[in-house]
Amino acid sequence: MRSAILSVLLLAPHVRLSSAGSCDRQLLPELSFNLAGQNLDWPCSISRSIYESSGRYIPRNVIATRMQIYRDEAIVAMPRYKSGVPFTLGVTSLRSRSCTPQISPFPNWPIQEEGNCEALQSAVDVVLDVQDVLWVLDVGIVNTLEQPVRRCPPKVVGINVKTGKVVKVVDLGNLVSANSRLQYLVVDYANDGQVFLYVSDAATRAIIVYNVTTDNGYRVVLPKAVTLGSSRKDVLYLALVRRSCGTPILYFTYLGASRLYAIRAENLREGKTSGTVIDVGQKHHKIVILGTDNGSAVFFRNKGQSDVYMWNTGTAFRPDNFLLVQKGNECRLPTQVVPGYKRLVWVIESNFHDYIRNTVSCSGASVSLHPLVKSCED
Repeated sequence: MRSAILSVLLLAPHVRLSSAGSCDRQLLPELSFNLAGQNLDWPCSISRSIYESSGRYIPRNVIATRMQIYRDEAIVAMPRYKSGVPFTLGVTSLRSRSCTPQISPFPNWPIQEEGNCEALQSAVDVVLDVQDVLWVLDVGIVNTLEQPVRRCPPKVVGINVKTGKVVKVVDLGNLVSANSRLQYLVVDYANDGQVFLYVSDAATRAIIVYNVTTDNGYRVVLPKAVTLGSSRKDVLYLALVRRSCGTPILYFTYLGASRLYAIRAENLREGKTSGTVIDVGQKHHKIVILGTDNGSAVFFRNKGQSDVYMWNTGTAFRPDNFLLVQKGNECRLPTQVVPGYKRLVWVIESNFHDYIRNTVSCSGASVSLHPLVKSCED
């Protein structure tokens, strides 16, 4: 048997790739990292002891689920799904010589204070825009998988990644209801430079649209058809595709729904959904949208499966246009794919399914961060 690394995915929608096999196999070990709740960066040992003794730090309850890459660092969202998560937004170096690098609070410790509505409560999604502003979706609810506690109203916080300074706070409290369940965030720039935020509200079948430039927001209720095939409003995925010409297009779908939909960003910005929502096509499986290449490609996987596929949105939405770009394993499921460091496309994956069932080991969740690569064996 011989094995060779054939290629590494660059920022081009047509490149093919996949990765092989077992849970511990790493085709690019120098660019493969394991993120663990036990490897947090503390100011001093006394601080750690205080957090542990008070129950504010329980390593096995820490899990990274979403990320963005800035230069040679990965900024990760660690939602407070359970108690004992000392900070909800962290950063780790992709230049680390350790395969288990430390995670430091980003941008600092004070902004992580639970119960302080000026700080982050539970970051569930992050987006880095073209102006190097990191936008953080903070749902304001902690201990979601245990005994949910609403600490603060939901908000989106903009942080300049170069300086670590908060440059914008968008209060979403007036744009949600008691039933709202905010999940995914997209950032969009109009041709005139205005900045828009799109937030999926799965429970109310809506997308929150917020014009950051004018400080004006509203809810866009989606047609009832988008939930067809789904027994409940489960997860509402978003993916913004930017093609070489024309307005960006927002693709969206419920996990359990039978079809994929899209809307032109210019229509969404104006709150127009009547006659503007496009039925993209039938889903042959329940799919989990993982991200884009910041161009015309969308990455996804099938529910409960770890293989990652890529679809060029310039082609029809059908299986013969889906490229297998990573062969997964039984241990971890990808939760996001993003472009970044060394012009590669990176994936973050974990045993989130075990985390939900509370069956992770005492060392905590198994989280891996690495580039998508292609290999073959014969």
